This record gives sequence, C-alpha cells and structure tokens, in this order.
Amino acid sequence: MYCVKKIKDDLFWVGGSDRRLALFENAYPIPRGISYNSYVLLDEKTVLFDTVDRAITGQFIENVEAVLDGRNLDYIVVNHMEPDHCATLGEIVRRYPDVKVVCNAKTVPIINQFYEFSVDSRAIVIKEGDTLNTGKHTFTFYLAPMVHWPEVMVTYDMTDKILFSADAFGTFGAMNGNLFADEVNFERDWLDDARRYYSNIVGKYGPSVQTLLKKVTPLDIQILCPLHGPVWRSDICWYVEKYQTWSSYAPEEQAVMIAYGSIYGNTENAANILASRLAEHGVRNIAMYDVSVTHPSVIISEAFRCSHLVFASATYNGGVFSSMEHLLLDMKSHNVQNRTVALMENGSWGVLAGKKMTEIISEMKNMTILDNMITIKSSVKEDQLADITAMADAIAQTL
Repeated sequence: MYCVKKIKDDLFWVGGSDRRLALFENAYPIPRGISYNSYVLLDEKTVLFDTVDRAITGQFIENVEAVLDGRNLDYIVVNHMEPDHCATLGEIVRRYPDVKVVCNAKTVPIINQFYEFSVDSRAIVIKEGDTLNTGKHTFTFYLAPMVHWPEVMVTYDMTDKILFSADAFGTFGAMNGNLFADEVNFERDWLDDARRYYSNIVGKYGPSVQTLLKKVTPLDIQILCPLHGPVWRSDICWYVEKYQTWSSYAPEEQAVMIAYGSIYGNTENAANILASRLAEHGVRNIAMYDVSVTHPSVIISEAFRCSHLVFASATYNGGVFSSMEHLLLDMKSHNVQNRTVALMENGSWGVLAGKKMTEIISEMKNMTILDNMITIKSSVKEDQLADITAMADAIAQTL
C-alpha cells in the first residue's frame, strides 16, 4: 500500500526509508537507517523529482502511481545520478515511455553508463539558469558540480519558492512518520547525523559547496527538499548557516576531541589523564574516541565540529597504530583543515608514531600542531604528569 506525504496541495513526497541497510555506500554505518526522498508535482504537466534506491522500488512505484492517479508522467528531473537516487530511473522510463528526462549535459553520459535505454531521444538538456514551465509552476536550474558528483544540479520552483537541493542538506536517518524538520527535535536527534553525512559524503568538496551557496542563498527559499532526511519549511537559515560553517572548514564549536589508538591501555591512560587536566581548566563536553571501536566517519564528523583535536597513538610496525593511520588518512582525503592539533605517542622501542602522525597532518591545510608532543615509553610515569599538564595548559590557552 502506498505511503505518501503532502508538502503543498500539488506537491507530494513519494520516497521511502530503509532501516535494514547496515552500511550506506557500503562504507558508513547507519544505525538509524536512511531515507530516499523523491517528489511528484501535479501541475498541467506532471513532474517527478529524482527517484530512489533499488531497495525500496516497490514502495516507490506504488507511491508514484497513487499520486499520479492514472495521469501520465510528463517529466522526470534528474538532479543527481548516483544510484541511491537513480536506481529506479529505468523502471520509471519503462512504465512511462513518453516521459522527458530533464538534466544537464554531464548527466546524459552517466545515464548511458548505467542504463541500456537511449536517453538522447527523450532528454531535455538544460544549462545554468534555464527555465521550465509546467503550467502554474516555473523552474530554474542551477548547476552544482562536485556537490558531490560532477553532474549535480539543483532545481528551484520560482512559483512556490521551493529548492530541490539534491544531496545538499541531506542527512542519515530513516523517516519515522514526520516529514518536516519542524516536527522533530532536529538539533538533538538529527544534527549529528546531518554533520556526519555532510563531512563524509560532501565534506571533501567545500569550495564547490560554497559556490552553490552563493547561487542559492540569495533566493527566497520557503521550502527545502533534499534527497535524504527531513524537508525544511522553517528555520532554513539555521541549517544553511551550518553548511556555511562546514563548507568553509571553520570549526562549528570551540571544543576538544581526543582520539586514541591504544593496544594494552597505556596510551588510553595518557589520553584520560589529559582529558582530566583539560576538565580542571574548565573545558566542557570533551569528546573521546577509541579509534579501534569507533568508525572513522564518526571521528571525522567530530573533527568538523571541534576546533581542537588530540591524537594519541601507539607505535605499531614502525609506524602509526593501524586504526589511527586509517583515520588520519581518511581525514586528509576529506579535506579536514584549520584545526589546532596536539599529539601523544607511545612505544616500547623505536617510538615513531608522533613523527608519522606529524607527516600526515602536515599535509593537511592550515593545521596548527602544538610543539609540546608527549612521548611515552610503554606507560606514563610520575615525571611525565607535568608534561601532560603543560599540554592541557597549551590547549586551554588556545581555546
């Protein structure tokens, strides 16, 4: 049975959620599931905005057919061709053979890469600023390359002031009946997933996001319709400001995150002592993560949030503890920058973790590495407590 949600009298959400999927893109844990958003407009011409992942094909088709209620589908707007939003495109074309595919020039070859049907005969290829009139509604298109694929675009409904924003402003998390962000406690229950989604999926492409924001922030946006997560109809500026912060790589908060890679608990002990010293300085809400049990996507999200990062690692195979090395290389590939960093290293012999961590972090942009790196040989000794206190002093002074 279909399950649709009305956004406006002529605009409907026809997407669905997947709570069984363990890893989004087979990479990122999603314990709260994921939603795939798609929208149908009933104007003089009917319009479908994007499709969904193959996992919810049955639900999606029932939803589309219920909203169309026997009408033909005139247009499908393809804002983003990634399979979680285009896997059912072929099914839609098969069911509605006269449908026109509205996309840009970079989208056409990607459609041909995924599908056997010929898109060329049915494509309406748009350029930046082109418009499409469907009766009451007129749409303008803005190209958004590398947010986060090269073919991405967003669609603005000039009539009802609605932005269909592709993967921008999306978030992990399944929909639980409430479609709109103002129907949930977004800051409490969704913001962490929104930040983790942005930092890991889009975060590498901050300059491209900034370019898109310059295009769309002057628009009068009354409703924001992303391809994942809640639809926004109030407090849109608050969420856009988050994107301004994240995409400029400015820390969201003056806060400290400590990530440690410990084999037998001695490096963890040093990290715990540092956290306690920071707390004595009045530093609040310190975040601590064991890199062996915490997925890198969570720590990368925290690196986008926090101004100060501490990495404590055992030496392993003559280098950085493997889970820590994976994290740091992942941070580098996601373009983390503009942070203050403190380092702690450990090793029973040939202590090299600090040197190797410094090399990786130095390849990131505008990372200030504090001078007083702490070196532990096997376990923390009494005479090293002063060094840990000095590190806490240095971090507190720069907060």
